[in-house]
Order: sequence, then C-alpha cells, then structure tokens
Amino acid sequence: MPFPTAEFEALVAAHYASLYRFALSLARNEADASDLTQQAFYLLATKGTQLREASKAKSWLATTLYREFLNTRRRSTRFEHVSIEQDAAELPSVEPDLARDLDGAAAIAALQNVPEPYRAPLTLFYLQDHSYQEIADILDIPIGTVMSRLSRGKTELRHLLTEEPPATNIIPLRHQA
Repeated sequence: MPFPTAEFEALVAAHYASLYRFALSLARNEADASDLTQQAFYLLATKGTQLREASKAKSWLATTLYREFLNTRRRSTRFEHVSIEQDAAELPSVEPDLARDLDGAAAIAALQNVPEPYRAPLTLFYLQDHSYQEIADILDIPIGTVMSRLSRGKTELRHLLTEEPPATNIIPLRHQA
C-alpha cells in the first residue's frame, strides 16, 4: 500500500532541505546528492508503510539515505567507471579479420594447446566468467599473477589462432661470411 499523498508531501516539505544537505556532505557533488535524496524519498513512498511513527520520519530518511550512499559507493568501487580514452592503451588490439574469421570451435581447440599455467586462467575467465579475484582464490595464486597469466595466455592463444610464431625478445644475428 503506497504512502498517503498528503502526508508524503508534508514529509517532503519538512525534510527535503536537511536531507539534501546531508546527501551533499556525503556525496560531495550536487547530482549525486540529488539522486540520493530522490532515492530516499522514493523508498519512503514505496516502503514508508514500515514507518510506524511520523515523528521518526527524519531519522528513517537519513538512515535510508546513508545506506543508499554506502550501496552506491560499494558498487562504484566494485565496478569502477573508467573512460575509454583514459585507458585506450590498455585495450587489446583486435584485427578486424581475426575477429570476423574467429571460429569458437577453433578457439577452444587452440586453447588446448596453450601451456597449462595460462590455460587454466583463460578457461576460468573467458569460459566460466570468473573474476580475477575468484580465479586467484581458485588457483591459489596472487591476483597479479592471474592478470599476468591472462595477458600471456591471450598472446599465446592469438599466436596459435593466427599461426604466427610468438614474438621473442631475441634479435636474430646476421649470418657472417
């Protein structure tokens, strides 16, 4: 049952300004503070029947807003927003021909030829959708090692799929007469 309209409007009028200031002190920007305040009032409108005494509305709203702030912050640290332009150098380069011609069965078959230290992380990441941390826990290795093995494994897999020999740091010597 939704919150009664007249009572809801009175609560918004009484508490909006102080709740917004609280949100602004937490979020430190107007857009996020507005979103948090709006979410708190939305939850009051939809779940406000849980509120037994109207005199406790201010603390209920502040608690709700704070919980929403924490949830938002947890999501943003878990799924950090990164600009593509900012990290363009870290994006893998995929040749259009390789992407177009890649056959899933060929990729799975090539994966079987990738050395074991690289095969397990590749399989867990790409075929089983595990996160870096989950892979680190499953394989009992540091997360940095997971990232390194994924990078090297992708390079090895790319070479197997394109039938190019892996690049080495060794510069061939010219045959001297």
